[in-house]
Amino acid sequence: MTVDEGVRSQGGRAVGRSGRAAVRELLAPLLEAGPLDVVDVGGGTGPLAVPLAALGHRVTVVDPSPDALATLERRAAEAGVRVRALQGEAAGLQDAVGAASADLVLCHSVLEYVEDLDAAVEALVAALRPGGGLSLLVPGALAAVVQRAVAGHFEEASELLAAPGGWAEEPRRFTPESLLELAAGAGLAEPEVHGVRVFADLVPGGHAEADPHAAESLRALEAAAAVHPVLRSLAARLHLFARRPA
Repeated sequence: MTVDEGVRSQGGRAVGRSGRAAVRELLAPLLEAGPLDVVDVGGGTGPLAVPLAALGHRVTVVDPSPDALATLERRAAEAGVRVRALQGEAAGLQDAVGAASADLVLCHSVLEYVEDLDAAVEALVAALRPGGGLSLLVPGALAAVVQRAVAGHFEEASELLAAPGGWAEEPRRFTPESLLELAAGAGLAEPEVHGVRVFADLVPGGHAEADPHAAESLRALEAAAAVHPVLRSLAARLHLFARRPA
């Protein structure tokens, strides 16, 4: 089974509710090209790493939590795959795995918490081989505004909307523009930004999941919104993929 088939078999719920599934689909062409050396920074218990290892990729997880890494090792053993587990953080990635050692570096739900954003991204890029790809998944700034407004917290939504400087506070929130600036500052090439979960978090619970046709319609809507120049900015998560120049 290919990555894309695995994601599609989960139906609309996978794309609607799981950022991991949506990102795997975005990365499917690269992952299906052949076995890769993959480093998953902050990969924790292995929700991405174990399935990637099952597809034949050589996967290393770097995470600061020894408990998470222990769970990862048990999970990998139960799945019958091998995943290397290393304790460390994004800023020290080069020391952990070596320079220019990875074809693909995943850093999902991490950059919103790192102390020095530029140093962390520099370390991620340094771990890539020339031509290698960097996958970042971060929270969207405007989604926080929309979610608070939908929940009836209008004053909080107004404060977030009026004070974009606050998006730099922990956890950081990003816009497509700020992600592209980050990629440019790191010297990355071919940057692409997609929205993940543009509408799904706003759909009433269970509505799409109870109706297969509605679930597929939501899935198609999410796919179109993911690359829409305006709608992608409203996504709960933003995904950046870019390459280290060859």
